[in-house]
Amino acid sequence: MGPRTPAASPKVVERFFEFSLLGMLASGYFAVVASGYLDWPTAALTLAGLCLRGLMVAGVVELELSNRLVAAITVGYIGFYPLDYYFVSGSFLTATVHLVFFLAVLKLLTAKTNRDYNYVKMIAAMELLAAAILSANLSFFVFLTLFLLFAIASFASSEVRRSTQLRRSVVRGGLLAFPRRLGTLSVFLFGGILVMTAGLFFVLPRTARAALERFVPQRYRLPGFSNEVRLGQIGEIKQSSAPVMHVRSYGGEGLLQVRWRGAALTQFDGKRWFNPPGNEELLKVEHGVLAFKRSRHWRPGRDVAYQVHLNDIAADTLFFAGTPETISINLPFLRRTRSGSILVSPRFGLGGLNYGVYSFLEDESAEVSATPDPLTPLARDELLLMPNIDARIRSLAREMTAGATTDLEKARELEYGLRKNYGYTLQLLPAAVADPLSHFLFVRKKGHCEYFASAMAVMLRTLGIPSRVITGFQSGVYNPMTGWQLVRASDAHSWVEAWITGRGWTTFDPTPPDPGSAAGGVMARLGLFFDAAEQFWQDWVLSYDLDRQIVLASRVEESGRRLRFRWIENTGAWFKTTARASLGYVPAVAGAIGFVVLSAFYGPALARWWRGRLRVRRLQRGEGEASDATLLYHRMLGLLKKRGIQKPPWLTPAEFVRVLPASELSLLVDDLTSAYNEFRFGGRRDVAPRMVLLLDQLEKL
Repeated sequence: MGPRTPAASPKVVERFFEFSLLGMLASGYFAVVASGYLDWPTAALTLAGLCLRGLMVAGVVELELSNRLVAAITVGYIGFYPLDYYFVSGSFLTATVHLVFFLAVLKLLTAKTNRDYNYVKMIAAMELLAAAILSANLSFFVFLTLFLLFAIASFASSEVRRSTQLRRSVVRGGLLAFPRRLGTLSVFLFGGILVMTAGLFFVLPRTARAALERFVPQRYRLPGFSNEVRLGQIGEIKQSSAPVMHVRSYGGEGLLQVRWRGAALTQFDGKRWFNPPGNEELLKVEHGVLAFKRSRHWRPGRDVAYQVHLNDIAADTLFFAGTPETISINLPFLRRTRSGSILVSPRFGLGGLNYGVYSFLEDESAEVSATPDPLTPLARDELLLMPNIDARIRSLAREMTAGATTDLEKARELEYGLRKNYGYTLQLLPAAVADPLSHFLFVRKKGHCEYFASAMAVMLRTLGIPSRVITGFQSGVYNPMTGWQLVRASDAHSWVEAWITGRGWTTFDPTPPDPGSAAGGVMARLGLFFDAAEQFWQDWVLSYDLDRQIVLASRVEESGRRLRFRWIENTGAWFKTTARASLGYVPAVAGAIGFVVLSAFYGPALARWWRGRLRVRRLQRGEGEASDATLLYHRMLGLLKKRGIQKPPWLTPAEFVRVLPASELSLLVDDLTSAYNEFRFGGRRDVAPRMVLLLDQLEKL
């Protein structure tokens, strides 16, 4: 007798293993995508590969690539790598990421052997490691949780799969419950590991922050809020809903009717607004506080105090509501431009920047209480400079302001005319144009905020009124669950400041309302839930350092010593406040609970029905297992039971056929029994389609 060859693993084990492995790879992939460092062509190619592999595992799609074709594709892409580096990506790191992900997709689609599967596991682990370095938000923890669950299921089923390949064994009906039993075991193992690791994760200080800052010293920043903005750039930023900053008023209320002023840009070259380099004042922060000399205010207003948390994608510009008088910040130096913008070093660290502000917020609609000092001749000349512009712009400015006599009236007429006669859109131009401002005013007649602000500023200068463009953000939305005001990239905005004789700097906003800005509903409320979770992650995970541990430990010790758990009472009050703030979300939560309940009641039945359909399709293709013969035989007995014929348990299938009265039905049962014996005990998979056909005939009889 020759050596025993390894048996192929049962189909159900193989499929469970491959789906678990695919889940590992998908979790790592989505963790990298959520970090924002993967360009969309690479992300789309990898997602297509994952979907295609899923269809292959499910048996919907069959794809067979020869080794020669795989080798040719690999060599071809390696040859394309230098072209990608020099002409497409322009970066060694980006081109290398493209190469690695391309090879990963190729390996994913061609994996067949145990060595291939081990490579796929290594790729999934490397994806998660890369996401750990690149990502610092809550999404990483979510995908880490999924990765852990799929990893346990994958490695457990891998061991079962390996053991089934060691020796040939009889296929038993118990394998029908294999996915459920192993899946349940995986969930319990995952839960235990997650509880243990979460304890360490939330108790130990987040010392990984310093390591990540060394690996990723310069992270992506939003352009357009420092010393330059090109026409169309704010529109690109507004396409994103990524959080840029969170603001909390020390008074407890949201700052809903403010603008967050960032950069003031004074020079225009026809396509972009910018500030000339240099001429910045270095400001030294003493003991974490920078106090400005209190300037005279020309209009009435009120004092506001607030705290700002800038996310790490924000620009190196600080944003303020009103005129800052005191800034509390943990930095040694700040920089101030001639137009009053406050800048920080672009490397202020992973996790963002926190600062507190005491500002004076003017009432822009109020009359001035005193006449401000005039502009210096040098400053006035700089704020009236213009490039060579279309002559029609000067004519349009005079036409819009016909009848106005004062500078304020002219500015209001321009503001009103732009808001009334031009439309708002976030659609970007399909291609660059030679004169974007002229194209906006006379051809397209619609655009987004920096087109309106640029048009008004330029037309003001043609009328001899000094002006500048301001970039920043609109007020954002107040989240009652956290007490913080959320400002997203989609809140990016541009407006105009004009020097009006006798009034000083006056704010104008010529941009008409965004038709989509009032969108709300369930998705907006869910967005606030996710924002609250993200805030919890930032405050109690990434920023959970040794100082917070000491404070929390002292509170627990004091409560235990006095046997008065006042902090629990505070927690209860917090829960009551959160519950009152969350009343508006009851319909969405009730709908979600209803969906979960319906899934719990009807989900298993639907799952069984779907699995039965898939098994029948496999049987029709002749791909069934020996245990499927029992399933088909039981289906035959069920059909007979509906007709009043029931098989006694002490009769064998052959004896049961002989006791049936002669009829067309008994002939069908005889054929089905013969096919069952051939399939179940003879290993004849090719008779499975015939059994399915006979069952259909029996059902129609």
